[in-house]
Amino acid sequence: MQSLNSLKSSNIRKTWSLLFIFFSVILAVGYVLSIVLDAPGIMLASGFFSIFSSVGSYWFSDKIALSMSGAKPVSKATHAELYSMVDNLAIAAGLPTPKIYVIQDSALNAFATGRNPENSVIAFTQGIIDRLDPEEIRGVAAHELSHIANRDMLIGTIAVVLASAIAMIGRFMRGGMGGEINRIGDNRGGNPLRALVAVGLLLLAPLLATLLRMAVSRKREYLADASGAMLTGNPEGLASALEKIGGSSKNLDRASEMTAHLFISNPFKNTKVTNFLSTHPPIAHRVELLRNADKDAAAPDLK
Repeated sequence: MQSLNSLKSSNIRKTWSLLFIFFSVILAVGYVLSIVLDAPGIMLASGFFSIFSSVGSYWFSDKIALSMSGAKPVSKATHAELYSMVDNLAIAAGLPTPKIYVIQDSALNAFATGRNPENSVIAFTQGIIDRLDPEEIRGVAAHELSHIANRDMLIGTIAVVLASAIAMIGRFMRGGMGGEINRIGDNRGGNPLRALVAVGLLLLAPLLATLLRMAVSRKREYLADASGAMLTGNPEGLASALEKIGGSSKNLDRASEMTAHLFISNPFKNTKVTNFLSTHPPIAHRVELLRNADKDAAAPDLK
């Protein structure tokens, strides 16, 4: 298994690669459209859009993800036990204590976000707080802190914004270029080349959005499980929490396809997808690995 330091470096490289690929794809699409539609302004607009989206993704992706999920900040006064638990785990992991948010939803889930440990956030659903016992919540918190330590949350959160931007471009193309396809279909003329480009872009946009969400490897969940279990010294706490999370049939109301990969478990409980397309590894396998883990393992240095 990669060392934690090499994993952090790898995730940082992946983040910048993701931004570069997004920037290049949008410029390429703008270039093609500007030629096909004989509209040079499209190239300029695509350049501004790609720069704005890339910069915004880095600086504001956490706020966007929190807003999309409906998470609200909570205080030490109202959630003293949860704050104390997260603070103690952060100290043990050598991390700054993240801000804590709560999603008012009875579903069982949680996620971490933020561009770096100094600007990190952990969001828990109210269902997690109400229905899991303290050791199980501690396991979930340690799992999310491990994502922060491993720099997983930056690439995951940026993927939310970039996938949303690509989906928006797809909707724009569907509305703006669909006319060419309709004119050809109705025998009213139309440019076949424009129609071909329109179809290609309409197919490409959702595919790119899907690939961006899958760019966050499912291996990060296994690593966060292992790191979290070592941090608490109690793999059973997280294993039991995952069993309860996996056994719940309640969907997270404010979740979307764009944010699903951020959560500790797929927030769409009633959606059947293949393992290849899933944003998360099977919970049963994660639980099995945790229960086979060495319970006496020392907490790792996550600095």
